[in-house]
Amino acid sequence: MGSEDLVCARCSGLVIEGRCPTCRASREYLRRNSVTISPQLIIAIIAIIMMLTALAVRQAT
Repeated sequence: MGSEDLVCARCSGLVIEGRCPTCRASREYLRRNSVTISPQLIIAIIAIIMMLTALAVRQAT
């Protein structure tokens, strides 16, 4: 579920639209505190884990 799907309890509008002060504050909070991981970063992390696993197996034998 993304932030574009969140509904404000105060105005019943989408938070992403920023209709009321509560929506705008929540939208800014989500923008500041969101962590985005690119597909390239995920692939790099998986590759590093695979290399470390292969190195550990090689050292164990």
